[in-house]
Amino acid sequence: MTNKDFKEFFSALDDLEREKGIPRQIFIEALQNALLSACKKQYAGSVGNVDININTEKGTVEFFVVKTVVAEVIDRENEISLEDAQKIKKSYKIGDICAEKFIPKDFSRIAAQTAKQVILQKLHETERDAAVNELTNKEGELLVGVIRKIDAKNIYIELGKGQVEGLMLPSDQVPGEKYNVNDKIKVFVKRVKNGTRMAQVLVSRSAPGLVRKLFEEEVPEIKQGTVVIKEVSREAGARTKIAIYSTDERVDAVGACVGNRGSRVNEIVAELGGEKIDIIPWSENPLEFIAKSLSPAKVISVTQLDGENTAMAVVPDDKLSLAIGKDGQNVRLAVRLTGWKIDVKSESAAAKLGYGLKEEDDGTDNA
Repeated sequence: MTNKDFKEFFSALDDLEREKGIPRQIFIEALQNALLSACKKQYAGSVGNVDININTEKGTVEFFVVKTVVAEVIDRENEISLEDAQKIKKSYKIGDICAEKFIPKDFSRIAAQTAKQVILQKLHETERDAAVNELTNKEGELLVGVIRKIDAKNIYIELGKGQVEGLMLPSDQVPGEKYNVNDKIKVFVKRVKNGTRMAQVLVSRSAPGLVRKLFEEEVPEIKQGTVVIKEVSREAGARTKIAIYSTDERVDAVGACVGNRGSRVNEIVAELGGEKIDIIPWSENPLEFIAKSLSPAKVISVTQLDGENTAMAVVPDDKLSLAIGKDGQNVRLAVRLTGWKIDVKSESAAAKLGYGLKEEDDGTDNA
């Protein structure tokens, strides 16, 4: 690559700055560092320190061997005698830095190859960084990606314009859900971390946030702020409980989320592969909220017990297993939803403990 070629190179950088919005100085600095690295590698132990001067206005690239002027040379790679230095420039004195121009062997091949690598690498890095910056603003959002690779544990998903790869760890996958290469998939963006070498975007199908965002997409009243999602508790692939309330007494929050003949909630259930969803009306009264949170079971009464945020919920004898759920799942989700410890008792067991009972309608709906 001659200096004429470099003029064309710098002109091309101007075009890239206009088209891609990448400042030409980024390429210049990268080229300088890359050429220095190439020279040090090729001339290690022979020419000492190398400096490079790039003049973009003239379109020239000059190489210099840099040494310190000394009275007695001990380190030939880094030092030059005063006598030899003054042959290059008479004004040099001891302690000065002497720069002697030289032309590297195979200069054209090294320069051309390096320039090409710099452009390609910087283009890739800049486009990737732009994609990462865009995704950083998407933390906590829902994105559609394409599965590109599946290994023994992890799933790799192409996000955006293909510049960034999303990683779905085993803990973020839904038990029983099938994943195939080239499948389009909706994922929840948990975290975006831009490292020095590569970006890491952690995505999830199991996070409660996925359900929250699906409801925001499907229910206009939530987007408008008329219906508010208060809390979500989830055991992915099995059941989700979502607590909602209306800021407008004329709007039925549960009805808005369910949709006409269940159309809205059914869309979400289908996206989640049949996962059951309990839509719970939130209440300022914690005991009333607890009663509703145990849906689909009907609750007779809820009593606050001694201790912080601890309550006993009483249900009909034949509904005890329903209230508790398989392996305790239903009550476990209710605990997460309400933030209270809940002890579920059958009506007969509660009577033996002397608790007065009064049946309450929990007002919930479920899918």
